[in-house]
Amino acid sequence: MPNSADRRSSTCGGPLAITRRQMVQVGGIGLLGLSLPELLRAREPRPSTAHATADHCIVVFLNGGPSHLDMWDMKPAAPAEIRGPFQPTATTVPGIHFSEHLPRMARQVHRCSVVRSVRHSVNNAHAAAVYVGLTGHDRGDANRAIGAGPEDYPSIGSVAGHCRPPEGSVVPYVSLPFITAEGAGGPPQPGFFGGWMGRGHDPLFVLRDPNAPGFGMPELSLVGDLNLRRVAQRRDLRARIGGSQSDGRLQAMDTFQARAFDLLTSAATRRAFQIEREPMALREAYGRNIYGQSVLLARRLIEAGTRVTCISWAPDANATWDTHGNNFNKLRSELLPQLDMAVGTLLGDLADRGLLERTIVAVMGEFGRSPRVNGNAGRDHWNFCYGLMLAGGGIRGGYVHGASDRIGAFPSQNPVLPADIVATIYRALGIPHDLELRDRLHRPFQLVPWGSPIMELLA
Repeated sequence: MPNSADRRSSTCGGPLAITRRQMVQVGGIGLLGLSLPELLRAREPRPSTAHATADHCIVVFLNGGPSHLDMWDMKPAAPAEIRGPFQPTATTVPGIHFSEHLPRMARQVHRCSVVRSVRHSVNNAHAAAVYVGLTGHDRGDANRAIGAGPEDYPSIGSVAGHCRPPEGSVVPYVSLPFITAEGAGGPPQPGFFGGWMGRGHDPLFVLRDPNAPGFGMPELSLVGDLNLRRVAQRRDLRARIGGSQSDGRLQAMDTFQARAFDLLTSAATRRAFQIEREPMALREAYGRNIYGQSVLLARRLIEAGTRVTCISWAPDANATWDTHGNNFNKLRSELLPQLDMAVGTLLGDLADRGLLERTIVAVMGEFGRSPRVNGNAGRDHWNFCYGLMLAGGGIRGGYVHGASDRIGAFPSQNPVLPADIVATIYRALGIPHDLELRDRLHRPFQLVPWGSPIMELLA
């Protein structure tokens, strides 16, 4: 990584070194094999590094590459083979138009910024493009599947959960409803995990359909013949034994065990996953499908105090937004209506609850789609210019940043990199984008030193 004479030292601290065998299981949690105390170790309180305009972030990641030309950067004056069959519709901001298939989102544009000039170097492998989109680190193009690894840069949720651990007994970072694979049967995509920060900074993955009857999270319940009374007795016994221990690591373990008990008995945690408590009309408004209900669950988690939730909108990279064929029918009949209901309702719901002012909502994918429609009535990968949408948490409303050329192929004004978008989100969360953190071997890394916050996006 580049060296910098003025790079910031971490005030967040490095991950603590407590081994798995030192952890005593209190309950089970589906965190890629980690125990609940290990999750809580990752949340050891550390001071914030800057003033924040946002306390939470919801990332709606349209995995596969959504078509900017058919959503929020339409080209009605372009030839038919470029513009496609969709018509633009007016939004709540004069001069800004969205697709006719995004009417609810169009009614929320006064709360949003649209960026139309994002670009990067990755056009082939989804995984590498996802990685640059979610972390700001561009590995360059590739023609092979690249899975998540321990040397990856950490996700926004991992960093935010570490630097700004939530108040109370709630999970800092949740990802749902899939661990998206790089193609069916492929490895998990990078960008969602803790990477070199350690697996204790991975999200809690909610890999169930919140729209399914009987949805719940048994990982957050006690297992076997344990009950709250027995767990309390074990906690008290450990406290008495631990009082005679001089090993600081064991004392730290006792702290994590106590906080694990708090989380397992937390009414806020239990309620956050009880999506059936929501009014039926509101559930219908979000959309009675796995993605709409995942977005609603993300709102419930944010409301309970979770720092970051991420919705990865595909079980694998090719399943949803990767519309090489049948682009317009799939967008018209499935993808855009589901997105419109979920995000359009989310923005209004957050505003009504007084949460949008301190919650960033980022709607984006790893790249856009090609200007020219291919022979399969689809659009292919296009990393040279694409768009995304940000709202809430100090983001300017009713604003368009940058522009693409007359066919949406290349930026014509204010080109930006994904690193700039990630840096902007970090700034809103009160985390310097050039903050230096240290990995498990105490090696220094800066978050996104080659990105710069886009100040025009901040109100």
